[in-house]
Amino acid sequence: MGKETQQPVWFITGCSTGFGRELAKAALAHGFHVVATARDPKALEYIGEQNKDQAIALALDVTKPDQIKRAVDEAIRRFGHIDVLVNNAGYGYLAAVEEGDDKEVRELFETNFFGLAAVTRAVLPQMRTRRQGTIVNITSVAGVIGFAGSGYYAATKFAVEGLSESLAKEVEPLGLHVILVEPGPFRTDWAGRSLKQSPHFISDYKESADKRRLATAEYSGKQPGDPTRAAEVIIGAVQSAAPPRHLVLGREGFENVESQLRAMLDEVNLWKETSLAADYPAV
Repeated sequence: MGKETQQPVWFITGCSTGFGRELAKAALAHGFHVVATARDPKALEYIGEQNKDQAIALALDVTKPDQIKRAVDEAIRRFGHIDVLVNNAGYGYLAAVEEGDDKEVRELFETNFFGLAAVTRAVLPQMRTRRQGTIVNITSVAGVIGFAGSGYYAATKFAVEGLSESLAKEVEPLGLHVILVEPGPFRTDWAGRSLKQSPHFISDYKESADKRRLATAEYSGKQPGDPTRAAEVIIGAVQSAAPPRHLVLGREGFENVESQLRAMLDEVNLWKETSLAADYPAV
């Protein structure tokens, strides 16, 4: 095992582009030790020789259990422990629910949900032993709101939200934290490299799913969110004395989530008497 480092060790999945890349670069700039992972390690050349004592770049496809074990083992061998796990690897999928391809949907869940859960299970034992650590799960505003045309993607993110809520209650007594990061639209290459679409098109969804699919393509490169600033915000949240459970990123994301939660609360309250009527009568 390598020498125990006093600097926090960040283990980040999906570092080839987007939030993963920006987080790895920001963590390095803060002087942290970084384990940057990606399916293709050639995409991690930005780590550079100058950071060889501070960081390692590893191949990791989160759908492959053997690669998960090797990456986690190497991180601990090199730095002694993992303080922060960032589950960032994932991709989008656009389709009306009826248009979804079963094989593609299952592959989406394998990466966005089952892969995240597997990496989390691999890292948790040493966090439990040390009674120290933070798990940062990058979800999305789509983990709170189901938009037309992205139901399957939203389903993976809703699943991550549910898993994370339960995990947080399980590990908080052990001194561990779980943060759900819920970005709105950010100017990454998500729509270019990290977005798949169903090949099936049904004309009846032209004004809902298809309309949003076209808007997503046109919006690419014009999103208001700055991934570099987002990385600093995430680091600040992790270092906070009281880390948030939910961290929404970007004004558009914040406004959408706020509107969704208020509308949901209003509806629940509107139907309160009907809801309560489902109980056995009070004695």
